[in-house]
Amino acid sequence: MRQVSLRLCACLMALSFVIFALPAQAASAIHEIRVEGAERVEPATVLSYMDINVGDKVTRQDMDRALKSLFATGLFADVSIEQQSRILIVEVIENPIISEIAFEGNDRIEDDELRSEIQLRARQVFTRTKVQSDVSRIYQLYRRNGRFSVNIEPKVIRLDQNRVNLVFEIEEGTVTKVRSIRFVGNKRFDDSELRSVISTSETAWYKFLSADDRYDPDRLAFDQELIRRFYLAQGYADFNLVSAVAELSDNKEDFFITLTVDEGDRYHVSGTSISSSLRNFEPSVLEEHVEIEEGDWYDADLVQETVDKLTDALGDLQYAFVSVRPDIRRDRENKTVEIVFQVSETPRVFVERIDVKGNIRTLDRVIRRELLLDEGDPFNRSKLARSEQNIRDIDFFETVSVDVKQGSAPDKTIVDVDVSEKSTGELSIGAGFSTTDGPLADVRVRERNLLGKGQDLLLAATIAGERTEFDLSFTEPYFTGRDVSAGVDLFHITRDLQDESSFDQRRTGGAVRVGYPLSERWRQTLKYRYERNDITDVQTTASRFILEQEGQRDTSAISQRTVYDNRDSRVFPTDGWLLWLDTELSGLGGDAAYVSGKTGASYYQPVFWDQLVFNALGEVGAIEGYSDEQVQINERFFLGGDTLRGFERAGVGPRDLSTNDSLGGNYFYRGSAEFSFPLGLPEEFGIKGHTFSDFGSILEVDDTGIGVADDETIRASVGAGVSWRSPFGPVRVDAAFPLAKENYDETEAFRFNFGTRF
Repeated sequence: MRQVSLRLCACLMALSFVIFALPAQAASAIHEIRVEGAERVEPATVLSYMDINVGDKVTRQDMDRALKSLFATGLFADVSIEQQSRILIVEVIENPIISEIAFEGNDRIEDDELRSEIQLRARQVFTRTKVQSDVSRIYQLYRRNGRFSVNIEPKVIRLDQNRVNLVFEIEEGTVTKVRSIRFVGNKRFDDSELRSVISTSETAWYKFLSADDRYDPDRLAFDQELIRRFYLAQGYADFNLVSAVAELSDNKEDFFITLTVDEGDRYHVSGTSISSSLRNFEPSVLEEHVEIEEGDWYDADLVQETVDKLTDALGDLQYAFVSVRPDIRRDRENKTVEIVFQVSETPRVFVERIDVKGNIRTLDRVIRRELLLDEGDPFNRSKLARSEQNIRDIDFFETVSVDVKQGSAPDKTIVDVDVSEKSTGELSIGAGFSTTDGPLADVRVRERNLLGKGQDLLLAATIAGERTEFDLSFTEPYFTGRDVSAGVDLFHITRDLQDESSFDQRRTGGAVRVGYPLSERWRQTLKYRYERNDITDVQTTASRFILEQEGQRDTSAISQRTVYDNRDSRVFPTDGWLLWLDTELSGLGGDAAYVSGKTGASYYQPVFWDQLVFNALGEVGAIEGYSDEQVQINERFFLGGDTLRGFERAGVGPRDLSTNDSLGGNYFYRGSAEFSFPLGLPEEFGIKGHTFSDFGSILEVDDTGIGVADDETIRASVGAGVSWRSPFGPVRVDAAFPLAKENYDETEAFRFNFGTRF
């Protein structure tokens, strides 16, 4: 019995030794780490991801963490880690390298656009996770383009040396259109009126150039905001958009959109007031900017406009960081709202510093000289807004952003001017056709920002069926470092005027000019011009009034131009005035002796939610000779073509009826009224419609006689046109029909201009 007990104890001791020895062996120090299967990836790189080193005591948890780290790199398709005695064996199977990425079946979206959308690139490591992510990105791209029936299948073609080609096979499908848009819960406005508010539209056969009838989730979200703004602008302060549901048909060709609304009640304005927490400030000075009257329907858009006006007015009073918040107090029982504009406390602010960023080539001073504020000036929000527009108008930058941030003290502000430059140099060859000049070709070299100094250099040549022109021009916009422009022009122009007046004209000369501001909106330019005019190739059958003027005539003249400009943009104006006065005196040498003047105005006004722009233009002019000199034909005024649509160039005014030659006149007046409007096409197309009415007349001619018609009656026309800012250049087509004319006038029903540069 004693021997059995001793043997049992010995067995238990041996078993205990084995049990306690196993963990010790598993956690023993590693003498070697062996990496197997690595081809491109260096073993040292594999070890760096594992965070296990020779000499470490490795547990199963350590190996699991190393395994996850290696998989997370995306370099390996499979990894295994095994410990054999004190050797750790790491076996890897590397993911292949992408040799080439291709797209098949894509007709509507180019390869470059698809390639820019995906993350994978050639010579990167292939992983299925990244492939699925890129497939999702391509799906999103096609759905943004209205193709919800698209099918994308990634295919992998294996090559030698562990390389693959990745091919995305695409079935684009048809464009998924919005078949119907319905509204539920609307009582005050019918479906058709609400459809006109949103940007998405129902599909129709004539909308083949528009993308508005394609379903886009982002656009639908925007439409919900448009509906909300519309109802709030109509006085429905409790409006709620309950839901917006888009259902896709079974064939994935059409969407059916349903918008459920709760209109609520309509509210009147019971009163308005301004509450200010500004110290030593009287809120009554702001009341003139509040145009909301008691009894008006509540209008959220007008409330926001008032907030903007109050903010700008306070900005002009040096309160740069003021906050104006409308407090809308509803009285649901009486269906009224009281609007209190809350003005938060803020100190008067001065400009501490102006930082200019983003300009690589353009010098800082070119930008700073357009600013109406300087460091140390009292802050003025209106001047800051006009400064931003000034920088945009020089047209050197793709984007311009002017922001205001807190300075080193509460009463100081920092103005950040951030710009993104665009190309200002042009080397172009053009071709096209003009109703006025016939077929044309031009070569043009121009740098509008020479050496980053804002200087303008132009060298141009135009050869057309009825005109040849060579120009060289240089302008320094800030001569001697001040807001004074100086420039020089050289030109040589020949024109074929046989159809209008039976002669050809050649002009050669040059000019020097200087311009300076009279005030913020007024500017004057002085110019001296010397040119030689040749009247040549006069037909023997021409009017005697033209035959007598054949030959050479030199003109030496000084002139001035005064301009008032408060338009919102000099490039694409939609609001504001442009006024001008031109006068010229010749006779400082040369043969010509006359005094001439022109004055006019052009007014722009947006109407109907800024979708329609109205432009009214009027101009009058006169020229008189002195010292017994008569005004010659090359100095007179002519109307027609672009200046009086519906009539040919020089198509109205005094005319020799025996030869049908236009003689021009000493006086003229003209006017135009035009509406420009979108045609329902995407804005990026740059297509607009126009309706217009032109009127005017040419009066009197120095040398007259029997057979010369010189009626002073008004001529007028109406018409419509389409313009397109095409990638090939501006295109405009006008159709105009005279309403008032004389029998001898030359009319023109259609007029178009087309040009291209490449």
